[in-house]
Amino acid sequence: MARTIDLSGKTAFVTGSTRGIGRAVAGLLHQAGARVAIVGREAGRAEQVAAELGERAIGVACQVGDAAQVDGAVAQAEQRLGPVDILVNNAGITRDNLLLRMSGEEWDEVLEANLKGAFHTTKAVLKGMMKRRAGRIINVTSIIGLTGNKGQANYAASKAGLIGLTKSVAKEYGSRGILVNAVAPGFIDTDMTSALPEEARVAMLGGIVLGRFGQPEDVAGAVLFLASDLAGYITGQVLVVDGGLAV
Repeated sequence: MARTIDLSGKTAFVTGSTRGIGRAVAGLLHQAGARVAIVGREAGRAEQVAAELGERAIGVACQVGDAAQVDGAVAQAEQRLGPVDILVNNAGITRDNLLLRMSGEEWDEVLEANLKGAFHTTKAVLKGMMKRRAGRIINVTSIIGLTGNKGQANYAASKAGLIGLTKSVAKEYGSRGILVNAVAPGFIDTDMTSALPEEARVAMLGGIVLGRFGQPEDVAGAVLFLASDLAGYITGQVLVVDGGLAV
């Protein structure tokens, strides 16, 4: 008998979910029945997206690089929606530059948002998940974390770090029923990637086996799968969603 995905009664905390991949992930989890906390840097935008989703969604403002803000955001979400069952670490930024031209600030900003933020949010939800002996943590990394990319040493390091974090936390807390996985998108049409020069976009398209750029919904589907009972025997893995770019 075919199994459908039903997340009714579950609470999801999705960082960086006011636009792009995070917005698509939040929407799909909500569509599957989950209560969803839309987490972004701007309160107004987070609340707007939550209003667009409707019932069972709230907006929460948070800078994930700030541990105190993360603790407060998780507490607010759990007070209004219930204990966090699904954490999606999607928040991320880029500050591209060649390494010799890259400032310490550009390095620190990216590592703080992309990697340290996931450290903070994961710590904030782990105790509750351990107590309930159940939980899903899904880290949105990048194909760049596996392959590297010129001009993105900071971004690649942060995303590779997320993969290491994923595997380590999976080993530490698997015995408590907490499954930790990562999704590694390739070239996805979002605000972040639209800033690339057209020449770079054309060159990258030529290397994608499926012959098209990905959509945020392509990544959201992978996250939904990992958040569901269908993935109940999967942990510590990296699911690449790149249309065959890195084959």
